[in-house]
Amino acid sequence: MKSKDAVTALAALAQDSRLALFRLLVKRGPEGYSPTRLRERLGIPAPTLSFHLKELQQAGLIEARRDGRFLLYRPNFPRMRGLVEFLTANCCSLADEDCGSCDLPSARRRGASAAISTNPR
Repeated sequence: MKSKDAVTALAALAQDSRLALFRLLVKRGPEGYSPTRLRERLGIPAPTLSFHLKELQQAGLIEARRDGRFLLYRPNFPRMRGLVEFLTANCCSLADEDCGSCDLPSARRRGASAAISTNPR
């Protein structure tokens, strides 16, 4: 993921209703929810919900699929994982020790190799 894409995704999530909407869709999983169900669950007026869905869709965080005459919104899991990976890609890479917070072997290897190269034992 490029920095510009990460900024767009984070900007889309930087609003209470959109964050709640996205988290609800993540909880629901690939089945998704219809706009009617989302309005019921979140108590957001239809025009406001429509605006928030559009913002999340433009950021690539959710996608819509047609199921008969219904439109269902669901999270774009690959995009979500890409954002998390972007945010944690260099976890502990400058630390003397692994922080234990990230489960990213590539980040730990980079941190370990940096420690080895600067610590001549």
